[in-house]
Amino acid sequence: MTFWLLSLVFLLGFITYLVVQRNVASITRTPVWILWLVMMTPALIWSTWTLVYGENNPPPPILVIGPFVTCTLLYWLLIRVGRIPNSASKTAEATSQPTSPETKHSLLAEPTAAEAKTVVKPLNKEEEASLQSCFPWSVYYVQNFEYRPQAVICRGQLRTTPDAAYQTIRDNIEAQFGDRFLVMLQEGANGKPFFALVPNPQSQQADQSKQEPLTRPGLALGLLVATLFTTTLAGIEIAGVTVTSLSQLFAEPQLFSAGLPYALALMTILGIHESGHYWTARFYKVRATLPYFIPIPFFLGTFGAFIQIRSPIPNRRALFDLGISGPMTGLIITLPILLWGLMHSTTVPATDKLGLNFNALNPSTSFLLALLSKLALGAALTAETAIKLHPVAIAGCLGLIVTALNLMPVGQLDGGHVVHAMYGQRAGALIGQVTRLLVLGLSLVQPDFFLWAVLLFFMPVVDAPALNDVSELDNRRDLLGLFTLGLLLMIILPAPKVVTQILGF
Repeated sequence: MTFWLLSLVFLLGFITYLVVQRNVASITRTPVWILWLVMMTPALIWSTWTLVYGENNPPPPILVIGPFVTCTLLYWLLIRVGRIPNSASKTAEATSQPTSPETKHSLLAEPTAAEAKTVVKPLNKEEEASLQSCFPWSVYYVQNFEYRPQAVICRGQLRTTPDAAYQTIRDNIEAQFGDRFLVMLQEGANGKPFFALVPNPQSQQADQSKQEPLTRPGLALGLLVATLFTTTLAGIEIAGVTVTSLSQLFAEPQLFSAGLPYALALMTILGIHESGHYWTARFYKVRATLPYFIPIPFFLGTFGAFIQIRSPIPNRRALFDLGISGPMTGLIITLPILLWGLMHSTTVPATDKLGLNFNALNPSTSFLLALLSKLALGAALTAETAIKLHPVAIAGCLGLIVTALNLMPVGQLDGGHVVHAMYGQRAGALIGQVTRLLVLGLSLVQPDFFLWAVLLFFMPVVDAPALNDVSELDNRRDLLGLFTLGLLLMIILPAPKVVTQILGF
């Protein structure tokens, strides 16, 4: 128990540090390590309580809510106290890194009074007149141009469909200015669409882009082999095989066979999940790296896998497909792997704990898991029994957890992309805020969600905009999105009592 808990805290700490460094390091002078420590304090308090008093004695509500609220306010205050002025932060971003979807979004913000006096127009009068001609009155009647640091805002009246307007005006601007600008169609605070021209980093750094390969197959292959080794080591421990040293492992290579079922099952799930994102990005001509695995020599053997998107998302349809492709393809392979693993698992006497215990799993922890468990084990599963999971079933359960976490409709998680594409950026951010509060409430009933609540609460809820962030989805994608959110609820919510009674456990 101690090993698993400490490993989870270490994993949360690693992810939390990356979140802080990526999202707030450029907007505040407060040291990243202090912000990280504040974010981790609730998890450290809860973990210490569990280590001292045991997992069967949950902390009192005041010890759950108090640190969470206190550290949230302290985190916000530390950012505000050390906040870098907008002009300085924007200048630093512009000079230190290429424009990303996140920085493009910040460039569209209203300038301060000081900034308004110092904004340098990126277009001269002749170019502004040429830009005016790029907006046919029958497509988008442009009324005025507004200048931001590194951006031109074109406000007016939309006269046709967003798709037709964006395609026409983007083609006109490319014909007039080449690849100098990225053309964005966004929804303003008043609900009216506007166009924005942002410097194109691929145009500015063409020579550098040619020198830096986007895909690194050698690195991807090396990480794959390393992760296969570390997950095999984890699989050996999960299978209950005692290995005292690496020398024993290499002296008896047959021991590897005990860890391979878990390793291959888990890496297949993670690999197909990320491959779904990768091939969808290729389909939409979005620049993306190969899937990279993250090996660790303890705990589960890996922190997962990821790809990096290196160019803007063209529209909300592409954003939706990119977001949903990973979880859905991963779930398609997770379900048969989990079902096979459950069929080869055994039943043991039930415990009172409703949580993720691989040695005595209560299947009613998850509605979907309860259905699959009954399908796999049939009459052997009763109210008096729990499941001792086969290593492949453990990999399948982890696949469900990965799918559920990624489908959370918050920020730049896959689920955040989905709700952003379905309802728009502002509505998606609101859904993310509500989701974080609901997960926090769920964590009071099911302590396994404490770490999720902490991670989600400090994750930005605003997703980066697509270039055409106005055109809506078709009915088929809307229905698929609702179905996917329904799957999320089936994974994370416990099986209702009436369902467990029908299933006979």
